[in-house]
Amino acid sequence: MNQLLNWSSMFFRNMVMIVLGLMTLTQSTLPPTNRYEQIRAYTRMREFDYIDWTLDAVQLKSAYATLSAPHYLTETQQRELVYEYLDLVKWIDQTNREIETIYVDPRIGEPAITAAGPEARLETLKGMEDNLQPLAESVLQYQVSTIIAKVGLGVGGQPIPPVLYHVTRLPNALIVSPRTEIRQEYNVSLLPDITVEEMIELEKDVEEKLNASALVVAIGGVGTYPTMVMSTSYLPYLLEVIAHEWTHNYLTLRPLGVNYITTPQLRIINETTANIAGKELGRAVLDHYYPDIAEQLPPMPPPAPPVIEVPLPEVVAPVPQPDDPNEFRYNREMNRTRLRVDDLLAAGKLDEAELYMEARRQVFWQHGYQIRRLNQAFFAFNGAYNDSPGGGAGGREPVGPAVQQLRYQSLSLVDFLYRISWISSFEQLQLLIE
Repeated sequence: MNQLLNWSSMFFRNMVMIVLGLMTLTQSTLPPTNRYEQIRAYTRMREFDYIDWTLDAVQLKSAYATLSAPHYLTETQQRELVYEYLDLVKWIDQTNREIETIYVDPRIGEPAITAAGPEARLETLKGMEDNLQPLAESVLQYQVSTIIAKVGLGVGGQPIPPVLYHVTRLPNALIVSPRTEIRQEYNVSLLPDITVEEMIELEKDVEEKLNASALVVAIGGVGTYPTMVMSTSYLPYLLEVIAHEWTHNYLTLRPLGVNYITTPQLRIINETTANIAGKELGRAVLDHYYPDIAEQLPPMPPPAPPVIEVPLPEVVAPVPQPDDPNEFRYNREMNRTRLRVDDLLAAGKLDEAELYMEARRQVFWQHGYQIRRLNQAFFAFNGAYNDSPGGGAGGREPVGPAVQQLRYQSLSLVDFLYRISWISSFEQLQLLIE
């Protein structure tokens, strides 16, 4: 046991150095153009420091790594501990919303006094969370690791790299795309506490200075090491994100991950692959350890070939939608919107395309999808996660469907990940599916 712990500790330290090195390499490969420096003139004081965060997370994880707490708990005890943690997260979220409501409710004359009780309760809950979160993370890491090894992705019963994640406040991302086409040109990580007003100001500055499309977006996780995962009380999503970000770590040790930013196509392949693996692995963890939750969800569909949806007619005004909100399918409508935008941009109708996107944003809003901005940068970011057959923000881009096709043709998730992880170009992926 001591030998195994020593090996794990050594591997952990080596992985941290590799990932930090790759992060540095990734940043150094960004072209030192005036355009990029013009963006950073607005973001430099708001940028997220990954190195400091990683060093802090490493210190925290190292303190709990030698305890091996999950090994001393039965599966029932593990499940109860995770449920207790998720309930605590839910209470914290509810208390935060209660405090926010107090400060914006015009009927409350002394909000600071009214909020004193909930704020004191929030401090108590956060103290409880600080004590429980590392143990819950250890349990979930152990459970995800067990399933990864069970499906055949481990070496000697252990995932390589080991599953390590930390729930934290995530950075926001400034996405920049050209106006003339949908393409992620830059992605700059920003501090998590940037306000909506600051987001709007930053987007406006970048768009006016560069004649580009800009959008500040929230993210669910980051493939650092340990990985960064958002706080949520919804276990299916939490497990999916943990597995998604571990997949990025897995790919980082192989050509596909190393070449993440080499081309826009490889970024889409990476993200679509991580989405597919994250969903399958996350559901497998639910099925094994949390069957009471899994049985409340629809069955996990088998891998399916990509489906091409029929585009919308050529109209610029909002398309009338049925009164029944159940008939409004987000993925289908977003895909159709992207197809129309691509056509307008290809025809050089920039103003018309942007008016159309705003009109469609209002349609989505009417159906409960609170999209703050719908522009080229929105599609450039969201279109990279193209793992849903027949829908989503990917439009006609062929990369996501090619990844879907390879998963459909693969014998298993392991077979799929092994084959796709060794490619370093979209052309190699095309050869695989032929």
